[in-house]
This record gives sequence, C-alpha cells and structure tokens, in this order.
Amino acid sequence: MADRDKPADDGGARLRTAERDLIALGIVAAAIIMFVGSGGSALPAVVRSLLGQGASPDPLLTNTVLLNIALVIFGWRRYRELTSEVTERRRAEEQARFLAETDPLTGCLNRRSVAPATDSLIEQASARGEAAAFIMFDLDNFKQVNDVHGHAAGDLMLQEAARRIRACLPEGGLAARLGGDEFACVVPFDPRQPHTIDRLAAALIEEVSRPVKFQSVALETTISAGITRSDSEDGQLDSQTLLHMADIAMYHAKKQGRNRYFWFEPSMESELRFRSELEAGIRRGVQQGEFVPYYEKQVDIATGEIVGFEMLARWNSPTLGLISPEIFIPIAEEIGVIAQMSENLIRQALNDARKWNPRLTLSVNISPIQLRDPWFSQKLLKMLVEANFPPSRLDIEVTESCLHENIGLVRSLITSLKNQGVKVSLDDFGTGYSSLSQLRTLPFDRIKIDRSFVTSLPGNPDNATIVQSIVALGEGLGLPITAEGVESEEVLRELRRFGDFKVQGYFYGLPAPAERTRHELAQLDLLLEVTGVPEADQATLPLVGNA
Repeated sequence: MADRDKPADDGGARLRTAERDLIALGIVAAAIIMFVGSGGSALPAVVRSLLGQGASPDPLLTNTVLLNIALVIFGWRRYRELTSEVTERRRAEEQARFLAETDPLTGCLNRRSVAPATDSLIEQASARGEAAAFIMFDLDNFKQVNDVHGHAAGDLMLQEAARRIRACLPEGGLAARLGGDEFACVVPFDPRQPHTIDRLAAALIEEVSRPVKFQSVALETTISAGITRSDSEDGQLDSQTLLHMADIAMYHAKKQGRNRYFWFEPSMESELRFRSELEAGIRRGVQQGEFVPYYEKQVDIATGEIVGFEMLARWNSPTLGLISPEIFIPIAEEIGVIAQMSENLIRQALNDARKWNPRLTLSVNISPIQLRDPWFSQKLLKMLVEANFPPSRLDIEVTESCLHENIGLVRSLITSLKNQGVKVSLDDFGTGYSSLSQLRTLPFDRIKIDRSFVTSLPGNPDNATIVQSIVALGEGLGLPITAEGVESEEVLRELRRFGDFKVQGYFYGLPAPAERTRHELAQLDLLLEVTGVPEADQATLPLVGNA
C-alpha cells in the first residue's frame, strides 16, 4: 500500500513546487510591467533633474520605480533559487531511483528492477518478431571463496563476474544480480536460431570461469546456468514465470555436476517437485521416527560364525514405502538433518544391540558432516551411557574420503573416540586417496575393503591384485580386515585365498530390521535373554550360511 501511495506523494510535491515557481515568476512579471509603466514617466524627469534642466521628479513616482526595481531583483533571485532547488530535487530523485533499481556492488540491475525490465524487453522483442532468452546462473562454490579468502575476495569475484557478463552480452541484453552469487541475463534473439543462446551460455561459462587475481591468489570458480525462452505454445511468458523456469533448469545443471547449462524442460519441474516432497518427507520422518536401523551380518570367514552386525539406515515412509539410504542420505546431508537422523538411529541401534550376546559387535557409519562436529565424541559417549552399552563393542566407520576435509579435526575425533574405548574403522578403503602416512598416523583399528573390489573378484585379476595388496597392507600395519560385498560362493572362495578376516554381504542374508534380527539371534542362542520364538516365525528364518 505504501508503494502505491508514494507516486501520488511525489506528484503532489512536484505540483506544489510548480505552483511556487509560477507565483515567483508572476511576481517578477508583474514587477516588470509596473516598472515599465511607472518608469516611463519617472525616469525622464529624474534624468532631466540630474542634468539641471528641469524640476525635481514626483517623489511618490520615484519611490514606486525604486520599489518595482527591488521587486524585480527579489522575484528574479527567488525564481532562480526555486529552479535550482527543483533541479537538485530531480537529481536526488534520479539518484534514488538508480539506487533502488541497481545493485550497488556490481552496477547490474537488482532483483526488484529485473522483472519490469524483462517484461519491457519481451514486449519490444515480440514487436520485432523476436523472443527473449532468460539465463539464470550462480557461481559454484562461491561460499568457499568467501570463507577461505574473506568477503573482500568475494566482492571482487562478483564485480569481475558482472563485468565479464556485460562484456559477453549482445546489444540490447540486460544483466542483473538477483542476490548473493546469483545473476541473470535477458537477451533478445531470433526464435529460429536458438543456437545463438547456446553459444552465449558457453561463452559466459568460459569467461566467468577464468581465474580472478586477488592479492597473490588466483580465485577460481565455475558457473551453473539454466535457460528458458519467452515464447511458448501457451503464448508469451512473463518475467516471473521465466525466472522460475530458469531457476529449475539451473538447479538441474548443479545436480548434473555443475559448470554446465541446461534449457528448461517440463520434466525438470516434476523432478524438482518430487525432490521437494522428499525433503518435506525426510524432515517429517526424522521427527516422527520413520527412519529405522537394519542390520547386516558380519561373519568370521574361517568359522562362518556371526561376530557382529553393521547398522544400515532405512526410511520406512508411510507414502513411499521402504527407501534405501542411497536416495535419502545425500538429501538429508544437503538439508542439514543428517546429524539428528544419525543420532536417532544410533540410539535405537545401541538399545537393540545391548540385548545381543556380549561378543557381538555393532558397526555404525557416520556422515562426513558429523566428523566436522567437535562435540560428536561427547554426544556419542552420552548415548553409550544412556543405553548402558559397552564402548568396546561399538565400531565407528569413517569413510576414506573424509580424511581430506580436515585431517586435524578427524585425528582429534578418532583419538577422542579411542580414549573412550570405541573402535574406529576406515571404511570404503581403496576408493579414496588416503596416503600411507595418514594410515600410519591415524589410530584406526580396522580397514574395510570397498565392495566394488570384492563383488567382481572372480575372473578379475586386477581387483584380485588390489584386494591382495590391501590385505598385505593391513597385515603390515597390524590392522585386521573386513571385506564388504560377499554375494556368492565364488567370491567367498576367492577371498579365502588371501587370508582370514571378517566378511559381510548378501550371501549371508539381506539386512534385516531389529525384530527379525533378534528372532534369528534367539534361534542361535545369541541373546542375553533368549525368549521363545513362535514356530511360524522359525519356519521363515534363514540360518547363517556354513561357509
């Protein structure tokens, strides 16, 4: 409402200023007319009197002339002051309008002004038989530049990006900074030649991705872009619709690996809507306890006996059914609920595992995000105390890729867990880039061979060599080995050639929920307090493979 009132107020002010101008100008005009009328009679008499050729002029007439001269001078000065005031006011209004419509850091249009400017450009392009392309993009990993090098570096990168964008745009194109590291371009083009926009997008990616020098550092970034066009089968699209569609296409470009662009397609919106539903479902599921632990057996390869379980997360969604972690874990990490989800699952797993035979261990994966939490070990200790679970039976698994994020924090966390009596394993070994010095200096208790090397062992000499090397490395460092991905008798036979260690995989049964795991352990007399299992349930319980 205030915005609608503002133009009316400005119009009233301008009207009042114009009225003052007219009054001042009227005074000047009236004074000049009076001066001409009275001066014509008084001035000749004054001149003759001064020359000594006549009588003194009429005092009243003389005073009238002097008053008219004073009025002319006063009125003219007032008129000049008013016109100067109006000029200054108009200049201030133009400056205010410029600041309201322009991003002060980059000089581009801002989010408020890009919509009317885009609609105007679309209307003009349509009148010429052209369409308008709306390109939206942001700088990949811009936050990292700000965090590492400071906001001065970030501002310089934004300014340089804006300069390069404007340099790439054809005549008639618009450039806008929508906020943060998000930019948009609006470009008219011949609808029969969309490849011109493809060339422009490629040029933008190439130019903006060039390093930016900041002090002695070369700042590098890439951009992810989404593109849409104003002409559609349903008619002309407005700026808000274009922005929405380009934003969806840009998100798709980020999902596909960044440093690229995509044109908007309707399927992207459906995918994004499903993603939004997943996010909402995950948030709700964490609060309502829909995420449950499943347990995968860990078996001694020599005896075939169960020696422990690895806890795996599953989402028991009331609308989507049972969902595997490959789908929901990355989303949970992105939306910031992975820590709460993991802690809830660990609590459930500790309460389940404390009823097992004390010789059975529990292995739990933790997210890289939890490794960044300096209080994680204290939180874990609190959960162990609450569940009355011995720390020596818990094995925390850290993925190899985590070692490169903050080796100092990882070392501190592992040491803290070890001091509490918790075992720590290096998971997915062979898929990352950990060095031998890291393995030697970090106090791991076990190495887990990634399943990608194990499942294809039969008939794959390269993977056999890798597995053999990892086993030899573990023996040299005094670290026992666990092999994941044992899914067949052939794989198990190949593994036996390399030594005796723990194995896990679908060959020993699919991961099972807590109740089914408890029933199976009851059959094998591996519970602290064995309860009777109904015969109907016993008939459906698989026995552990006697390898």
